[in-house]
Amino acid sequence: MKRIQDATSVNETFILLKERLRNTVPEAELYYKAELAYEINRIKKEKNAVILGHNYMEPALYHSIPDHVGDSLGLSRISAESRADRIVFCGVRFMAETAKILNPDRMVLLPARVAGCSLAASITAEDVRNLKARYPGVPVVTYINTYADVKAETDVCCTSSNAVDIVNKLDEDVVICLPDEFLARNVARETGKKVIMKSDGLNGNGKEDSMIVWDGKCEVHEKFTVSDIESVRRQFPDTVVMAHPECPPEVVEASDYSGSTTAMVDFVASSESKRFLLLTECSMSDNIQAENPDKEMLGLCSVRCPHMNEITLEDTLVCLQEDKYQIEIEESIRLKAKKSLDRMLEMS
Repeated sequence: MKRIQDATSVNETFILLKERLRNTVPEAELYYKAELAYEINRIKKEKNAVILGHNYMEPALYHSIPDHVGDSLGLSRISAESRADRIVFCGVRFMAETAKILNPDRMVLLPARVAGCSLAASITAEDVRNLKARYPGVPVVTYINTYADVKAETDVCCTSSNAVDIVNKLDEDVVICLPDEFLARNVARETGKKVIMKSDGLNGNGKEDSMIVWDGKCEVHEKFTVSDIESVRRQFPDTVVMAHPECPPEVVEASDYSGSTTAMVDFVASSESKRFLLLTECSMSDNIQAENPDKEMLGLCSVRCPHMNEITLEDTLVCLQEDKYQIEIEESIRLKAKKSLDRMLEMS
């Protein structure tokens, strides 16, 4: 199938989008968005720009303009290897910051004025410095869903797909795992570590197998419950339930599969099952459905990330036309943050 990004006219863009998304997006909306997508792809080539799209982008954007799609780890690798003059990151701010940390000499654009993240906003660089002072010598593992100044205080970053592996490879008795409480608890369960909340403090000599955990949460994933799973299974017993590791631990345990967004994409594609429920940002279900028309993604998710939803085709076009919303990071912070990202990429 021809890539929509390679279409040579608005009409061809519309035809290709309709073929992919006819059961997901109304036809009238598709034609309007095809006009935007065609112009974005045209300017992208003129300006030697690369567009990265996170798995949570809305379907018409996700399937039309990104040169690469994926999760935080995959897109971090791609941004580190990019040779484009401009990197346009269709995701949230911490993702665009990560691209800038790895590509200081390239223009990095975020197609939104804010596009923040509740999880990234839950912790500051000062919070990390205070934890390091309280637990001297304990390595800090920080989720990539954080801002640059927090990464700068970190020993190694992680993503939902490599967090368990990185904690295991550190081979330390005590680890500080920030800032997502649920991800940390899920990692602790898989690595056999005891969870200690930031307010508890270590007991005895502090040498028990422990994970010191912050209390940050994703405003999307914290909304899913075990009762959601039970309700679906009563109605559709053959459903395979997949939960993102940012979901509460009891939700992850009650699910059939847990993994990063890209891992879930791959799982659906390779599975012989025909019906799935994704407990994550709900636009991703539409994106997977379009790529797997023979499988059914249950439309029971109504939880959208308001920050991811700030990224639109309209703003992406303006962003490219005007080089608007450029990401800038203070060099001293960037250099320190890059060490934690480089270590993550080396350990992954």
